[in-house]
Amino acid sequence: MLSQHFLDMTSKKSAIRELFDYGTKRAKEVGYENVFDYSLGNPSVPAPQEFSDAMIDLIKNTDPVALHGYSQSLGIPSVRQAVADSLRSRFGLNYTMDDIFMTVGAAGAIAHAARAVTVPGDEIITFAPFFPEYYYYINETGAVLKVVPADITSFQINFEAFEQMITPKTMAVLINTPNNPSGIVYSTATIDRLAAVLTEKSKEYGHDIYIISDEPYREIVFAGVDAPFVAAHYENTITCYSFSKSLSLPGERIGYIAVNPACKDAAKIVDMCGQISRGIGHNCPPSLIQLAVARVLDLTSDLSVYEANKTILYRELTRIGYEIVEPGGTFYMFPKALEDNAAAFCETAKKHDLLLVPSDSFGVPGHFRISYCVPTEKVERSIPVFEELAREYK
Repeated sequence: MLSQHFLDMTSKKSAIRELFDYGTKRAKEVGYENVFDYSLGNPSVPAPQEFSDAMIDLIKNTDPVALHGYSQSLGIPSVRQAVADSLRSRFGLNYTMDDIFMTVGAAGAIAHAARAVTVPGDEIITFAPFFPEYYYYINETGAVLKVVPADITSFQINFEAFEQMITPKTMAVLINTPNNPSGIVYSTATIDRLAAVLTEKSKEYGHDIYIISDEPYREIVFAGVDAPFVAAHYENTITCYSFSKSLSLPGERIGYIAVNPACKDAAKIVDMCGQISRGIGHNCPPSLIQLAVARVLDLTSDLSVYEANKTILYRELTRIGYEIVEPGGTFYMFPKALEDNAAAFCETAKKHDLLLVPSDSFGVPGHFRISYCVPTEKVERSIPVFEELAREYK
């Protein structure tokens, strides 16, 4: 008999992926250059040449039996040590290999972190707007995801609503900064206030409350933006990282968990992750990709195009009349729709071959997400289409 639970999920597919698939088909009909597809957060710049060189060197000069063999349960030790060394050098926290667990991207990291600090029935809180897949990452563990409504004036944390929602069942808070879909970066003041609330509530409830910090956009921060390293502000932080955006490697599915070494259970959590893998069939990312990434940990792709695209879109769309909280990073922005029904607005945009993601699945009504990891010339050519769309509502 088929699982009714997963059968039901087939009718709730990702709106982002379905829109991207539509855009691909539409481009075959009218030409790629005529479809302004802002649906999928797929990096538009290549990986650094150094990564490709590392791959070639490893394949040419490493014993293939060793290179393509299984890695250890927690990841290749030399890679874990290299990640720890990089974090320690960059952020001043005393990470060691024992604090690092290699994962299949940030999704794999979150899936492990949630299981490590909850049992079925526990609660994890996140803040709207949020990445829709969080529902599946968390609820499939048996824990329950609770969503704090957004402060749409700033997209910083709505602390009044948060403090009403936190309970003794709260075992972790899942944050994403820089944020998908808003592009907002939580300020130092926001992170410090969150840390203070969690410290107070941990004492009140008699158990630790963890921050699970989802950070795949950590390197895409725009000039002058306050972007604190979350773990430096709260001891019980589990950092979930992916190289998908910083190195433009989404298809390689490589990331890590880094548990703040000041967390008293850091080594236990990492060791537990190896056992969690046995239960969910994770069994480590590919050895070749781990070893290649270890050689380029402190490099990034040329990420400057994203700030250039943000500047054009923010300037021109606000000129046209769209209301936007200016992004501080990522390659997303989250304007208000020109009608209350975000899905209807995005359907209207679709008629102009302008593909925008409605906000409802991100936990906020009446907005839409623009994923501007596209060529800058295409961003510029899309502005008249946004103007034409706006005229329909005037």
